[in-house]
Amino acid sequence: MHCACYNNLDHLPTMVHHALEHEELFSRRCILVNGPVIVGAGPSGLSVGAGLHQQGVPFVILDRADCIASLWQNKTYDRLKLHLPKQFCQLPYFPFPPNFPEYPSKNQFIDYLETYAKKFEISPRFNESVQSAKYDETCGLWRVRTVTYNCEIEYICRWLVVATGENAEKVVPVFEGLEEFDGTVMHACDYRSGEPFGGKRVLVVGCGNSGMEVSLDLCHHNAFPSMVMRSSVHILPREIGGKSTFELATSLLKWLPIKVVDKILLVLARYTLGNLEKYGIKRPSKGPLHLKNIKGKTPVLDIGALQKIKSGKIQIVPGIKKFSRGRVELVNGENLEIDSVILATGYCSNVPSWLKDDGMFSKDGLPIRPFPEGWKGKAGVYSVGFTGRGLSGASLDAIKVAQDIGKIWNKETKQPNHYVTLSCDRKCNK
Repeated sequence: MHCACYNNLDHLPTMVHHALEHEELFSRRCILVNGPVIVGAGPSGLSVGAGLHQQGVPFVILDRADCIASLWQNKTYDRLKLHLPKQFCQLPYFPFPPNFPEYPSKNQFIDYLETYAKKFEISPRFNESVQSAKYDETCGLWRVRTVTYNCEIEYICRWLVVATGENAEKVVPVFEGLEEFDGTVMHACDYRSGEPFGGKRVLVVGCGNSGMEVSLDLCHHNAFPSMVMRSSVHILPREIGGKSTFELATSLLKWLPIKVVDKILLVLARYTLGNLEKYGIKRPSKGPLHLKNIKGKTPVLDIGALQKIKSGKIQIVPGIKKFSRGRVELVNGENLEIDSVILATGYCSNVPSWLKDDGMFSKDGLPIRPFPEGWKGKAGVYSVGFTGRGLSGASLDAIKVAQDIGKIWNKETKQPNHYVTLSCDRKCNK
């Protein structure tokens, strides 16, 4: 079957017609997009789509998964709740329902996102994995190549929005002897509940929010977790005096320097949580907000794991030296017998694997220019969801991106629509 593409080309550079004659362009199915291509159908991509929809700008959202917010739907544990109060997590133009709790559950947040997509008439193209995106200087357009059901598609567009986020791929460290270990080994993205681990000795590698909450969940299912704490970590109470710690910090930062706010938070944390060093928990020398800004390391907001640590139900252990059959040797020489390993070792960006030669992203897949300047690059490329500031940071960037594209698009399309039909040679074998 031949593939036809129908799009308004009025606002595209006239040189595109010469590019369309190029043989390579017709080696696959081609779709001209009269607006931006957004890569990623998570909260970041949906936020940009909503902003564009309100301005009448057409767009295409691509996602390799089969649903919106696949990280939330397919790679999070059942007990997960938003770490911050809902007012800091809602997407642009649409608040959470008033009957939602202060910290919505995973399923409530997914329902909210589904409703959000319907409200703004967002229909992503699922099961399309972006293989490459490159700016074609000859015609001044982006060429985004995808694979879906054994069919190659190339999208041609004026703007590209990178919304795959900081957590696109799981990070799996290499440990000596892990291949010899005969128990269950999984990344936290595959962990749903502690129920299968009841009565088991589980080593949780990682002491961030995921590691803490997985360990807590294991306790609730009568497992025996040991949590690897290789380095120092800031642990703060989720609330202080009935008020969100994040909200308190945000308010203080309006009036005080970050170093002063850090000192206030640490004093309050010490008063609320006590001295944690006797439990094997060391605090970094730099304050929690300062460390977050310079290294992107998020402080842990405690929701109950600390009490389990103090009672001994979660054991804190140092770094790993090597694994062997049924056990792990720690850097202090101690050996632990374990049944399972859960790697709460985080995620990373996958942008360098598909975005070619743009000059906007570092080799780690994060914008080179720091927040709040990293949302816009050259030649019509944008980024959303890479601020290190969660959903609130993504929303701020999404609003800027949608407004910037909308301003240009509406200015250049105030003329009658004319459509062209392009036939592409390659057949799609589904």
